[in-house]
Amino acid sequence: MQRLLIHFVVLVVTVVGLSFVSSRLWGGKPEGQLDNRSLVIEENMTVAQFGQRNELPPMLLKKVFDLQGPADRQKPLVAFGMSDQQIIKKTQGLLALQAEHGSKNWVKILVKFGLWFAFLAFVLILMARGQVTATNRKWLLLAAVAIFGVVLGSDPSPMGTVKDAMVLLGSRGVVFPPRLIAFGVFLLMVIVANKFICSWGCQLGTLQDAIFRLNRDKQDRKGLVRQFKVPFVISNGVRVAFFVAIVAFAFLWATDIVESIDPFKIFKPQMLGLVGMAFVGVTLVSSLFTWRPWCHCLCPFGLVGWAAEKVSVFKVRVDYDKCIACGACEKACPSTVMGAILRRDRTIPDCFACGTCMETCPAKAISFKAGKRSKPPAGKFADVGTVRSSVIKQSGA
Repeated sequence: MQRLLIHFVVLVVTVVGLSFVSSRLWGGKPEGQLDNRSLVIEENMTVAQFGQRNELPPMLLKKVFDLQGPADRQKPLVAFGMSDQQIIKKTQGLLALQAEHGSKNWVKILVKFGLWFAFLAFVLILMARGQVTATNRKWLLLAAVAIFGVVLGSDPSPMGTVKDAMVLLGSRGVVFPPRLIAFGVFLLMVIVANKFICSWGCQLGTLQDAIFRLNRDKQDRKGLVRQFKVPFVISNGVRVAFFVAIVAFAFLWATDIVESIDPFKIFKPQMLGLVGMAFVGVTLVSSLFTWRPWCHCLCPFGLVGWAAEKVSVFKVRVDYDKCIACGACEKACPSTVMGAILRRDRTIPDCFACGTCMETCPAKAISFKAGKRSKPPAGKFADVGTVRSSVIKQSGA
């Protein structure tokens, strides 16, 4: 336990310390910060006066009122057929989009997506060849944390494409197109290879996974200190409820309930308040004892990705002609998903394609490749259980 805690503290302190330095070097404006200024509209005010009073740039005024020329700037606001509330709402929406665009480091974002494509393609090759092992899995996870989190920061992230989109739409009634494109790219990654962006690319997901692996034996099959598998009905139930709460608060009260506890801010620690620090601390400590607690229980993209992975091209598959029904893969799996994949007798939880089941299987009956999962022959596992019971009774006699 002492050694485990030392490794945990060293990893977390290193991530936080280097992230602080990295985020300061990148600089830039706070990401996703809305412009919450109060707009002033007075009776008989012209477009030009509205712009001057509220310090609005000419291009924004042109979009708000669809101005056709300089003369339109001298027209009164009432000439454009919009109520004061409509003008304010449209202006605030465009200000929000302007703030979003201005807060992004587009060079960093393009570099990050390019590295995501390269890194995930490399891991996909390893997975397809069955070459992800207990040793290189840890290094791959740490590399993902270092590249996509420590060096390239908290934004963009899979979670942000869902959460921030809902908050912006609910609070300002607009959609930020680049975020929609990023969401589409992330979703495509999920569909191509079973939740791969969450598995191997998400900076927070890989950090939780790396911490979880600290508390595993050398074969990566069981916890050094007891680890727990949360039933899917509980974890997904909480995740659905949290997603509903995010949407409800965004649309009813224009409030982002994740902002103060956003765990991705560990990669921009100067943005974390006391509540955020406490929440991140609990999340990371929990990761020692249960696999990816944020991903399974709270992440809005995790919920969307779970639905999308049902049509993934590459996925974990079982060859039942080779399978000896020993249950080693199910036991070693960090979550309850392998039992569901193996038996196909219940809803399949999130599969993060970690490769633990493939490495553990003594019959090499599990692979990661394209195609549909087959169902086990009727009675396959029941027959094995009967045989085992018979052998035990005979031994006892």
